[in-house]
Amino acid sequence: MAEKILMNEYKALAKETWTNISLVRENIFEWSVALIVLNPDSLYYGGYFNALMKFPSNYPFSPPDFRFERPLWHPNVYPDGRLCVSILHQPGEDSMSGELAGERWSPVQRVESVLISILSLLDDAEVSSPANVDAGVMLRGDLAAYKERCRQDREKSKEDIPAGFEMPTHETAFKKEEPKHDDFSWSDSEVEDDFGGSDSDEEMFDDDDSEDDDGEGGDKEDEDEA
Repeated sequence: MAEKILMNEYKALAKETWTNISLVRENIFEWSVALIVLNPDSLYYGGYFNALMKFPSNYPFSPPDFRFERPLWHPNVYPDGRLCVSILHQPGEDSMSGELAGERWSPVQRVESVLISILSLLDDAEVSSPANVDAGVMLRGDLAAYKERCRQDREKSKEDIPAGFEMPTHETAFKKEEPKHDDFSWSDSEVEDDFGGSDSDEEMFDDDDSEDDDGEGGDKEDEDEA
């Protein structure tokens, strides 16, 4: 069952512009995932962040493992690239951390929801229980320095963009296609036959006019004879 679920999710995500995915050694349980930040207001906008995802054999009853291949300077990213995020924690409440069951992994979650949560986490760090204490302290105490570290991580990430890969932007990824309008002409429509006069109609009116003229002429002759 896990293989079928993962294959369906893989096919769906392969169509998205904000991620670039591939299988590692053709193994459906191991994905190479690149997160592409398309939010122009993000500190990471334009970044290409490679990660590795591994799925358990009982997926989706247990969460996948996620690890950035190039660690980020971020309060919720460990030095080895792993993440401290509730959605990747085992199902059920945790009295030690205070996490509720609804915040943690559940079988209704999917890869897409995990990746979207990670993208959101990049710009909305949880500093109350950081995986990288120094990054958390910098974010709270020296925002300018923190932003500079984010910029450095973003620029380094671009080194991982595959050759020939066309990076999407906010404009290209969310560009709305103009609705197509077919050229229309009344002359191309059969409606003209319903509303326009036909030759037979014109002949009918001509005949009526002729009959009226004949009638008026006959009446005048009768008057003259009288």
